[in-house]
Amino acid sequence: MAALTSLFKMVNIPNKGRALIAAQDLKAGQTIITESPLLLFSASPLFSPSPSPYCHHCFRTLPPSQTFSCPSCSNYIFCSQKCLSISLNSSHSSWTCQTLSHLQNPASPLSEKSSQLQVQARLIVAAYNLAIHTPSNLETLLSLHSVPNYDKSDAIFGPANFIHSLISPFCPPHMNFSPELAAKVIAIERANSFSLMEPYSPNGPQRSIKAYGIYPITTIFNHDCIPNACRFDYVEKDEHNTDIVIRLIKDVDAGSEICISYQRINKDYSTRKRILMEDFGFVCECDRCKIEANWNEGENKDSDLPHKIFLSKFVCDKVNCSGTLAPLPPKDGEKCNVLECNFCGNLKVDSTT
Repeated sequence: MAALTSLFKMVNIPNKGRALIAAQDLKAGQTIITESPLLLFSASPLFSPSPSPYCHHCFRTLPPSQTFSCPSCSNYIFCSQKCLSISLNSSHSSWTCQTLSHLQNPASPLSEKSSQLQVQARLIVAAYNLAIHTPSNLETLLSLHSVPNYDKSDAIFGPANFIHSLISPFCPPHMNFSPELAAKVIAIERANSFSLMEPYSPNGPQRSIKAYGIYPITTIFNHDCIPNACRFDYVEKDEHNTDIVIRLIKDVDAGSEICISYQRINKDYSTRKRILMEDFGFVCECDRCKIEANWNEGENKDSDLPHKIFLSKFVCDKVNCSGTLAPLPPKDGEKCNVLECNFCGNLKVDSTT
């Protein structure tokens, strides 16, 4: 059993694995963790038809006026001198700049490959850069769980071999990078990454992904289709904007597991089942799934079922949203009756409290 904060601790649950449980009674709306990413990389393909409108460090929307370019290449733009300086000493190091410039050469074999493979190349470069500059962070990354049986998956080893072959001429010889390492990184990212999303628009289209981040503590939270916590990110704010925030939806008693949902909670059973298997490699056996597994396709049972009541209260009804609502943090120990959507940011007064 590991103590992570005074609010929750890690345990192993039989037939489930690692889990985070409340170390004390916790209140709805309470923020239980704010975590910075261990690894962060752009979701934009290397050969995107248009330049990214986001800063390549903080992923805020670039200002319409002054921006700052990498002094060694023209492909990477930053929203401020601060973001540029930080990035040149971390995520966009001279090694990263050289390697990405090579991969983005018009003659690169990647130019005709899928967008997914191009984004995976960004991932591998980011992970190798992490190993070069902060080896202990790579060790933390490699300690995370991965998708099951990835070492037998051609869908992972094929891209890993191909990408590593393009990057290896630029790798420092003493680092011992390998296709096996690249494959493990891809498998870990698939099981652990969170998406940083574009700003919400009520008029559509659906929000696209700006970047992917890996948060080593937050990724331990298990999934439940009726979660008692949810994630927030505030990518457009000024400071620490790539941090992830986990806030409680409901009160959680000491000793109870804290769970988030790995997808939007309003999806039907067959869709949830498919996404969880394809993206995370498991079948959910939460109470909601056990009930809905016995329904006929498209059937919508009684509204007085506990999970139906939960969905009616905590799913945002704004157009083009369906995010999850959670109370704002308590004030002076008292619960707040204002709910915030983790998708569109809408605030709504909870009339049931």
